[in-house]
Amino acid sequence: MAFLEDISKERIPQHVAIIMDGNGRWAKQRGLDRTFGHKEGAESVRAITETAARLDIKYVTLYTFSTENWNRPEEEVSALMDLLVESVVHETPSLLKNNIRLKAIGDIQRLPDTTRAALDKCIDDTSQSSGLTIVLAISYSSRWEITNAVQHIAEDFKNGLIKDIDETTVSDYLTTREIPDPDLLIRTGGEFRISNFLLWQIAYAELVFSDVLWPDFREEAFCDSILDYQTRERRFGKTSEQVKG
Repeated sequence: MAFLEDISKERIPQHVAIIMDGNGRWAKQRGLDRTFGHKEGAESVRAITETAARLDIKYVTLYTFSTENWNRPEEEVSALMDLLVESVVHETPSLLKNNIRLKAIGDIQRLPDTTRAALDKCIDDTSQSSGLTIVLAISYSSRWEITNAVQHIAEDFKNGLIKDIDETTVSDYLTTREIPDPDLLIRTGGEFRISNFLLWQIAYAELVFSDVLWPDFREEAFCDSILDYQTRERRFGKTSEQVKG
């Protein structure tokens, strides 16, 4: 396993996006309710946040709750919302102490009032922090985001607010418009899917798929993923000779 001292400070990804998969399976393996998996997964969020800050990573986006997750059993959804409120309230002092800013992307208006209020307060309280930015993708899906962007682009084009539509225009209408595209996407839990997450933004991201279930994904596993990223040659359509030259 890799550790912090194994990682080159010269090739740290600016933005790491993570699909946190495996909470339910982790709990099932132990004969526990899925809620216990989500609670243990929250501990992994804390561990990864601390490690990312120590590595001077600027952005970490966590796929916290997808629009498709609204179709899960009502009891599980309610428990997830309660856990989110609890985590946000509990972690706010630590975020402030460590100069970490919280942001959220997604269809936030679908969240319960108490969840949205807690989230908004933490975002406001940490808005002046200048270190690591944690982005929670909540009630989020990439198809929802792109559809929403297209609708607003069409409306603004019709009203003469924009004259040309190019890739920059689309990026400017996404919920991530103030955030650089991910350099690295990690998915835990042994699955090999993107699951409707940041489809536009990960066009040139390096992909790392880990067999480790999210509740067990801590500093060592995260460092393994960063080290894997550092072995990649990022060409962005160029040849190796061009990149090296």
